[in-house]
Amino acid sequence: MAPYRQPSDLPQLIPVFPLDGALLLPGGELPLQIFEPRYLNMVDDVMAGDRIIGMIQTRGGSPSNPRLVDVGCAGRITSYNETSDGRYLITLTGICRFEAGEELDLRLPYRQVRARYDRFGGDLDRDERAQADGKARARFAQALKRYLNHRELDIDWETANDAPLEALVNSLCMGLPFEPAEKQAFLEAPDLAGRFEVLTTLLEIDASDPDDERPNLQ
Repeated sequence: MAPYRQPSDLPQLIPVFPLDGALLLPGGELPLQIFEPRYLNMVDDVMAGDRIIGMIQTRGGSPSNPRLVDVGCAGRITSYNETSDGRYLITLTGICRFEAGEELDLRLPYRQVRARYDRFGGDLDRDERAQADGKARARFAQALKRYLNHRELDIDWETANDAPLEALVNSLCMGLPFEPAEKQAFLEAPDLAGRFEVLTTLLEIDASDPDDERPNLQ
């Protein structure tokens, strides 16, 4: 992974991949299958440069040109494979969140924005050893067990118990079937502690609601 120590180390103009329901978090890994011609073009271009793509969700607008939400996450392509039928299988590793600024019209088939990272500079200096206190971890474990039972899902509990807090929170936020607005709430939480609290709360809400009616976080 290239060293990004401060926001100014990151490219200010980045291509974005609008994909609702897909969440990339700093330090997380997101596998993607690329097959649309415009995004194949995008991957070709970034592989020849800094390998940075911004993952971002949308919020209405026209189907052909939906409006982008305010905050996305920049990731670097850290794995790349091409299939025999022309698809790209890539993995993005999250680096830093960004505020989506001006969108540029550069006559390219994909979209590009000016990314503002200053608000999220702490993403570049994460403490991956961070831990939750015993009471918070116990509340989280209980909520997760109830959620998984409610959803008839399962995880590898031995791996989960041994995982660093950041890796565990990121994998659950990115991998569990939360709604797009809920995933955006994870992304916009101020830090790991805030994301952990949002995750715990949503797990509790989901497990306690037999009708699966979730609060609107937009």
